[in-house]
Amino acid sequence: MPISSSLIVYNRCPAKQGRTATPLIAATTPVGMNGVATAPGAGTILNALATGQGSAFAIDVETTATVELVADADAVTGEIADAPDADTRLIERCVEYVVDRYGDNEGGTVATDSAVPMAAGLKSSSAAANATVLATLDALGVTVVSGDDTDTPAAGDAITKLEACRIGVNAARDVGVTVTGAFDDASASMLGGVVVTDNAADELLAHEPREWDVLVWTPPERAYSADADVDRCENVAEMADLVAELALDGRFGEAMTVNGLAYSAVLDFDTDPTVEAMPHCHGVSLSGTGPSVVAVGDAASLAPVRELWVERDGTLIETTTRPTGASIQ
Repeated sequence: MPISSSLIVYNRCPAKQGRTATPLIAATTPVGMNGVATAPGAGTILNALATGQGSAFAIDVETTATVELVADADAVTGEIADAPDADTRLIERCVEYVVDRYGDNEGGTVATDSAVPMAAGLKSSSAAANATVLATLDALGVTVVSGDDTDTPAAGDAITKLEACRIGVNAARDVGVTVTGAFDDASASMLGGVVVTDNAADELLAHEPREWDVLVWTPPERAYSADADVDRCENVAEMADLVAELALDGRFGEAMTVNGLAYSAVLDFDTDPTVEAMPHCHGVSLSGTGPSVVAVGDAASLAPVRELWVERDGTLIETTTRPTGASIQ
């Protein structure tokens, strides 16, 4: 059982550590329809770049989105806390997609505040998209069917969490922040637990609960999913097929370790953090396209991994898996 759902962060680069911030909403915005939602980040079991199949698990590190819609606003404007120069196209597009489907041409603002590091392989884009979609649905008064991981359409004007997830995935494809659509990352964030997916079809193949303690090491550098060399990743397609088989058999620890070694090699990341964790934890992998490495297990098994990783430059996060996913606040 996880020792705690609390988030503990250690940073060996104090000068680079950001301050905690609140969502940024302009005080002069006219009164409108408001919505707030949160969504967790995720870690990787199977990277989908090689074959289109992916697997991920939600972690208890989350993003909050605050949306305010105004009937006479001309556009949607986004802000990301502590990142004034960050690309806001994804969160703006998520609002626009939801308004196009359920609204009446409203514009307004969307602001995100996140404990999920950006460009670190921890699914910050998926978390931001999910939180923004749910916050916009909340602002419009649309009912979201909680805990539904089926493709059965919701009754009336309601929407299932999987349908809401796909709105964010399509927005991510539209603005080009993902190669595969990242349905694996997005569905893990939206539903919680562990998922296995076919990203080419945006299809959920498996969804299971798991309770693990989680240790994340993130080096100072950053990596962007859209910049990954897809052709090179296809060289590990046979290993990816093996990882998919292991994941569909529920052997998630073995699956993520094989994935971590294969993708660290193909994406030119150091395999040492993965190899030194292997004797101790349940599973360990490069997360996404890096640079973070994620290990899972119980508190006792992760303790020696922490002692090894804390000596490395960068940031350590100690948290747990997240059995529940994104939610309206």
